[in-house]
Amino acid sequence: MTKVQLDDNSSDRTSLKKRKIMIVDDHPITREGIARRISSESDMMVCSEAESAQEALQLIEKQQLDLVLLDISLEASSGLDVLKDLKTRFPELHTLILSMHEESLYAERALRAGARGYIMKGASPEKLIQAIRQVLAGEIYLSESMTKTALARIGNGRHSPYTIEDLSDRELEVFQLIGQWKTTRDIADELHLSVKTIEYYREQIKRKLSLKNAAELTQRATSWVGRGETTE
Repeated sequence: MTKVQLDDNSSDRTSLKKRKIMIVDDHPITREGIARRISSESDMMVCSEAESAQEALQLIEKQQLDLVLLDISLEASSGLDVLKDLKTRFPELHTLILSMHEESLYAERALRAGARGYIMKGASPEKLIQAIRQVLAGEIYLSESMTKTALARIGNGRHSPYTIEDLSDRELEVFQLIGQWKTTRDIADELHLSVKTIEYYREQIKRKLSLKNAAELTQRATSWVGRGETTE
């Protein structure tokens, strides 16, 4: 459900200086809580909310936004795909990912897809406001621990052997769906790809994770999803 708050010309003129933010999340209660916290700040306001990628894109075309706060896991689409679409269509618009998914696995992917920062939903409200201000200032936001991890990875070069972190964005999507006990046909339908393509991704995942067969792949994916999608 869309919620749009338009500027009132009769309101205090300082409101015109507020940075305009959109929240894209498919949980209404989450959106409401975040919107209330952001709008309590004197220098920013939530001017619109969306629960789907399609709704968000339609609203962005009609508004002049400063930042999109995007959940990476929307019900009908991949947040990473939404990010890439936003980067292509609105290259000047800043995007900050707010997600329940493990930062060490998704943050770098999000940055590669066009995000300017990544913050987990378990972070404090103060950290969220800090992240928003940092991204609005043109900087990248990651947690201190993730920043150290990324710098260490750069300093050490590519790590080996392969881990789940090495899966491509699409391979990770397929891996996650396998862990939810989706069949190859189900995965193909959900991702709008052919069965042959999904079978190719399955083979790539097995190769990268040194899995011998489909049973080991399903077991590994199910275990990973069951632990809350933490890295290994």
